[in-house]
Amino acid sequence: MEIIIQATPEAATSVAARIVARLLREKPNAVLGLATGSTPLLLYRALIDMKLDWRRVTTFNLDEYIGLPQDHPQSYHSFMWENLFRHINIPKENVNIPDGNASDIPGCCAAYEQRIRDAGGIDLQILGIGTDGHIGFNEPTSSLASRTRIKTLTPQTRKDNARFFGSEADVPGHVITMGIGTIMEARQNLMLAFGNNKARAIAEAVEGPITTINPASILQMHPDAKVCLDAEAAAQLKRAEYYRWVYDNKPDWQHL
Repeated sequence: MEIIIQATPEAATSVAARIVARLLREKPNAVLGLATGSTPLLLYRALIDMKLDWRRVTTFNLDEYIGLPQDHPQSYHSFMWENLFRHINIPKENVNIPDGNASDIPGCCAAYEQRIRDAGGIDLQILGIGTDGHIGFNEPTSSLASRTRIKTLTPQTRKDNARFFGSEADVPGHVITMGIGTIMEARQNLMLAFGNNKARAIAEAVEGPITTINPASILQMHPDAKVCLDAEAAAQLKRAEYYRWVYDNKPDWQHL
């Protein structure tokens, strides 16, 4: 796990954007796993500004609420089209987002896993992290081998997401999410976290034990996981200065 600490969210996002851009230039038909929520917004804006070629890129989103119409302003279909897809030249048929209105949710989840396999697997998965350490909507105690499936949201997650809906009561109680096992099969994972409210979860994920109580901690076992943080999100890391020193002293060919 490589920990990249920058002073601001914008600076950390700039590093992340260069990682994604390098992949798309080296592999024009790359398969990207995408996240939603407030954390990746800066990244998507940076990628839009880079004017990259998305014509052969395939994307798979981490999750979607169950029961929200796709055109609901808080559905992740709407989020992705508003904040990324309509600004780039990606073909609509290359976009994959779980169907939260499917009549057969287990069948939908199995089909999603198959589409990922048929695409050759995910080259790079973008992740945020919840205040309780969840990745995707894999809440604490989720199986570290889990696949795409239905999950029940915890009160904490519904509280955290209430700002997007107006009230906690309006946040759907169930979602479809990629599983932790699915996420771990991506060839590269890129997690972003900004702000003091993520500091505890990040410290536990990076420097604590690998545990289902903090699902993001499993990334310690991934062969190519990068974590891009601002100073606030890194505030509780005991070895923060070491991570800064390592990043600043990489050989030139490793720098982004």
